[in-house]
Amino acid sequence: MINRLVLENLKHRRLRTLLSALSIGFQVTMILAVAGLSRGMLEDSRNRARGVGADIWIKPPGASAISLTGASMPQSVLRYFRQVPHVKLATGTAVQPIGGVSTITGIEYAQFVAMSGPFRFLDGGPFQSDDDVIVDQYYAMQQKLKAGDTVTILNHRWRVCGVVEPGKLARLFVQLHRLQELTNSEGKLNQAFLKLDDPARVQDVIRYLKSQPELTGYSIYSIEEFLSMFSISNVPGLQAFIYVIIGLSLIIGFLVVGLTMYTTVLERTREIGILKALGASPLDIVGILVRETVVLAVAGWVAGILLSLGAHWAINAQVRANLQSEIAPDWWPIALAVSLAASLLGALYPGLRAARQDAIEALSYE
Repeated sequence: MINRLVLENLKHRRLRTLLSALSIGFQVTMILAVAGLSRGMLEDSRNRARGVGADIWIKPPGASAISLTGASMPQSVLRYFRQVPHVKLATGTAVQPIGGVSTITGIEYAQFVAMSGPFRFLDGGPFQSDDDVIVDQYYAMQQKLKAGDTVTILNHRWRVCGVVEPGKLARLFVQLHRLQELTNSEGKLNQAFLKLDDPARVQDVIRYLKSQPELTGYSIYSIEEFLSMFSISNVPGLQAFIYVIIGLSLIIGFLVVGLTMYTTVLERTREIGILKALGASPLDIVGILVRETVVLAVAGWVAGILLSLGAHWAINAQVRANLQSEIAPDWWPIALAVSLAASLLGALYPGLRAARQDAIEALSYE
């Protein structure tokens, strides 16, 4: 009987019920979208780092572990690395930001391909001149580029010589010496990669490199160790940002449900009086409002999941070169808990107000 009354009350105010559920849905979407973006971008970075094909990853002193820019090392250090026992290949890259989270990477083509394997060209081919750029499929789709087109990056016009499958470190590649010239960083690298003749000797080579005085301050990682750093807890500020979004979602849910339930209590003052006259206890009145709140929260949660799936599709379809999203079903229970908590907190005051109403006064309310 009570459940039927709850559903009828919600159906009677269809537009308000729909808007309230959608408002809760937006807070759920915020949480799931941030979680999906964080996970998607970290996983994409991890996959592209793995695509280098290196066994050891080296960063210069002062460089952030998972940042692709910052600090620099002399390019001449590659000659030193190539003389280290069991090092079969050594190459390095220069990375330059080009806006937002996008970067352009300078490579020595032959050395990079020898380490990571050949590029899989979907259109065009390798560099033919110093002003050629290779772009991956996602960047080409987002910018509507094909082989032979021109694009301006770093105030310089480049010719797109090839479009390749994604997954090899970067989305845009140019010749290393050309990028160094344009950024006044001749002879400088942002990172170096080593490939060994026997991957089982990775830890031995790392211990040897760390023992060398000339490499003091350098960050030297095995590829497995480096990839393990791509986590939410290792990205400065990311975890705090997620907590901020969850906090904002709680506030939004609290305000939306609080306003909805408060208005509902005012509109149903006579109804509450009738229920009390028929013997309903204050706990029964609160129970009705709590059940309505739970229905709204669950409906909003479902709407939020559907909206987040739409956001996931839109992000990956339209801006895959800059942002990547993953579906995060393990966050669905968390989003449900947040929406329920915010909604129940919002319904607390209206519920107590309804429970305290005097039956006689409620029946005389106009």
